[in-house]
Amino acid sequence: MARRARSRTRFWRWYRTVPILAMGLMLAIALTIEWTPAQVTRAILYPVRYDQQIDDSAARHGVDPYLVCAVIKCESDWNASASSSAGAVGLMQLMPDTADEVLSLGLVNGKAYPSSDLTDASVNIEYGCAYLAYLQRQLGSTDEVIAAYNAGIGKVESWTSGSSSSTDLSTLIEYPETKAYLARVKQALANYQALYPSGIENS
Repeated sequence: MARRARSRTRFWRWYRTVPILAMGLMLAIALTIEWTPAQVTRAILYPVRYDQQIDDSAARHGVDPYLVCAVIKCESDWNASASSSAGAVGLMQLMPDTADEVLSLGLVNGKAYPSSDLTDASVNIEYGCAYLAYLQRQLGSTDEVIAAYNAGIGKVESWTSGSSSSTDLSTLIEYPETKAYLARVKQALANYQALYPSGIENS
């Protein structure tokens, strides 16, 4: 009996230690990033590719190029040929149906940017920026835009219905995946803003 009690005590000590170790590891990673030269952090963790295409499309549609970079980082990690099991395609992981809807709304020049060519980086960026701009016009905050990019505009509108504009959106989101996605994109956005203070073309 005493042996069982000792085993149980050792287990709970170990169980309490794990979160502390995890927090220590996260702190060590954060300090490593902070102490690493910005050029190294930019090149390894937060690169920018297709900067001209991003700036051009972002300006054309009135969206923040840093937000576009953050979405690309979290969606495909800058892999233009990425595809998901759900059928999302390219840098910004667009669903073909979404691209077709953006095209049908007249938000993109289909002759210059055919929706059938979403693995082309400039085409994907154009549709992704147009879609972000559409979400911006329909929703009230950047957080809502980010969440809608993952879960859809209807879900975000249902989550925020009846809530105050000051309510933290993350407390309203019902999908764990979307809640995590919002946190990741916001962190990436903050990092891109900090690492590229003069704009993404100065990468």
